[in-house]
Amino acid sequence: MNKEFFESLDLLEKEKGISKEYMLERIEAALLSAYRKENSSHENARIKLDPLKQEVRMYRQLTVVDEVIDPITEISLSDAHMKSKKYKLGDVYEVEIKTKNFGRIAAQAAKQVIIQGIREAERGNLIREYEEKKEDIVSAVVVRVDPNSGNATLEIGKNEMVLFRNDQIPNENLQVGDRIKVFITEIKKAARGPSIQLSRTHPGLVSRLFELEVPEIKDGTVEIKRIAREPGSRTKIAVCSNDENVDAIGACIGPKGMRKNNVTAELAGEKIDIILYSENAEEFISAALAPATVDSVQKLPDSDRSYRVRVADDQLSLAIGKEGQNARLAAKLTGCKIDIKSSRSEAAEAGE
Repeated sequence: MNKEFFESLDLLEKEKGISKEYMLERIEAALLSAYRKENSSHENARIKLDPLKQEVRMYRQLTVVDEVIDPITEISLSDAHMKSKKYKLGDVYEVEIKTKNFGRIAAQAAKQVIIQGIREAERGNLIREYEEKKEDIVSAVVVRVDPNSGNATLEIGKNEMVLFRNDQIPNENLQVGDRIKVFITEIKKAARGPSIQLSRTHPGLVSRLFELEVPEIKDGTVEIKRIAREPGSRTKIAVCSNDENVDAIGACIGPKGMRKNNVTAELAGEKIDIILYSENAEEFISAALAPATVDSVQKLPDSDRSYRVRVADDQLSLAIGKEGQNARLAAKLTGCKIDIKSSRSEAAEAGE
């Protein structure tokens, strides 16, 4: 029985990464709890678990006193001397208790504490593992999709986690068996266990995907400065180069567009505009409105972040974009309020 017990601890440490020392502490607490449940809660006891000898021993502890007042916790000096003359007043006298004498209730209590200890250790391991991966991406396999809520259960390593519908890319139809990448946004500690927050809509997912695809981003030669995203539709990403010999936009696009296309494929076809970052607000706004061609950008008086943009008549709809998306993303990317005017509209206003 003891051999199987200690072998199971070795297996837990190997398969679940739960420290044997941690589990020995929990089991000691479980056995003490079980013993006190069947006996007086005031009794003192000690557990000795020996993995080398594969032994489990329990001792009832009594304080050696001159006159016994509480027989549950005390033993007289004269009685202690019947075992050994070495005992002195105040010493602890131990009597071994056979653990096989524990009743069913005590054994069940011990089992529950041990199970709880395993769960707590697993939660601790999970938190430690994913704290290191916070704001990073991990690979996952879809194992279930709830037909009612649309929530997807993902297998990530040895764990199963939920990607909620509102954290999935709109119009993306996940299927069982799909291999996807998800961004870890947060790790929350809760009473029912740690909660790992996953997302495929977070701008950080785009940043990390480009980091995987573009070695120049990974080594710091090219830097992603800002991202504006409307998941499932369009993303604008502003990049710059820390080496004048490296083209930041070209590095992100890759040979024959391969790098950019790989990111787009992972994002279910989401369109990506890669533009050059600039500290100059006028230059940055002009670039952010791509694919439209901008004639001029002018800062409006009495405002720190408001600008008037002029475009040719045939560029107006392109600059604004479908349902205003291009202008909206450009404003979000630059952090500026952008007022777009065409030559015709300005002339009309001037005529008024």
